Amino acid sequence: MTTTESTAPVLASVADALTTAHAVAAEVAAGAVEREINGVWPVAELHRVAESGLLGIIVPADFGGPDLPPSTAIEVLRILSQADSAVGQLLLSHFVINFAIRGLGDADPAPRIYGDVVAGTQVGNATVERGTRTSADRLTTVSRRDGDSWVLNGKKYYATGALEAGWIAVAARIPDTEPHHGATVFVRPSDPGVTLNLDRWSAFGQRGTASGEVILDQVVVDKGFVIDEGPDPDPATAPPAVLGAFDQALHAAVDIGIARAALEDGARFVTTKSRPWFEAGVDSAADEPHVVRRFGELTARLYALEALLAQGAGLVDAAVGEAELTRESAADASLKVAAAKALAQELAVEIASGIFELTGTSATDGKYALDRHWRNVRVHSLHDPARWKYVHLGNHTLHGTKPPRLGVLI
Repeated sequence: MTTTESTAPVLASVADALTTAHAVAAEVAAGAVEREINGVWPVAELHRVAESGLLGIIVPADFGGPDLPPSTAIEVLRILSQADSAVGQLLLSHFVINFAIRGLGDADPAPRIYGDVVAGTQVGNATVERGTRTSADRLTTVSRRDGDSWVLNGKKYYATGALEAGWIAVAARIPDTEPHHGATVFVRPSDPGVTLNLDRWSAFGQRGTASGEVILDQVVVDKGFVIDEGPDPDPATAPPAVLGAFDQALHAAVDIGIARAALEDGARFVTTKSRPWFEAGVDSAADEPHVVRRFGELTARLYALEALLAQGAGLVDAAVGEAELTRESAADASLKVAAAKALAQELAVEIASGIFELTGTSATDGKYALDRHWRNVRVHSLHDPARWKYVHLGNHTLHGTKPPRLGVLI
């Protein structure tokens, strides 16, 4: 677990952050296949990211960070996800939470969380639960006690980012409030009553994310680490925000990073290992015209995804840079990012699967672990259904309807 004792550098420019991300990604990628085959969590790799300074890149300057634009975090996550998609997804909630608490200004717990992040601490999440009517519902509660403390109780699943986190942001509800108030509660994995059962994660992809169970049993929390979010905002009338667009851009970055890794690994296999089909009359599978054409098609799809993500990330930057965020700017960013996320759910999966049409049977040997790309992108791409993004996009095109303001869902 990273701690406040670590001293991470401050990456003062976008160029510094991206150069560092590429260097760290090269180290992370070196052991990705071995970790996949042996079922090893990327603990050392998370520590490497923490000590590099990448965790602090969007921390505001008032708290000692470089306050780099959101698009930098999106691109960093794409780079890391190409190296190992588990590492990318493990850090996704870190950047979302760092972005979310900007709105607190100097109020607690922003100074403490940001101070730890600048020093190299990772922030994870424990949001979604099983057994609720929808994934947005919360059974976990945080209740006031006498004095200046609260008590937190519940059980979370899909707690991605809890592995090696110094802080975990827990989504809860405050009982006996009408309409009911949501809350975000910050706890440490070492706090009494916090139990991590991260090995409960059993999906066929993204195995390295250790996205298992977090149990919260009578966890006493100081009032400074409980954010009362008030009643759920009305999606039609809530003030404009780009947290959702930023969150969804990060998710798209994971899928698109996987797609590039799959395409490059597939091309490397074809050029170094695959045998040409006897009817082709060529010496290399990479010279078969049908193989060349299909790789071109998959490459075009990847270029489109990367360009659409970059456009969406740029719109998030522009919205954040406004003196007062407008509904139009927030909607533009949300819609463009929604398109990138929805298309990635289709095209990234096609790329990760399509390489096997071209590599041949030998590429299915487990020692290459090429199937990890398809399994990983298939599992992660299911985060938020594309079908609803297409509905919002269609309504905007047909009727000029702006998307609903639904937090991190659009």
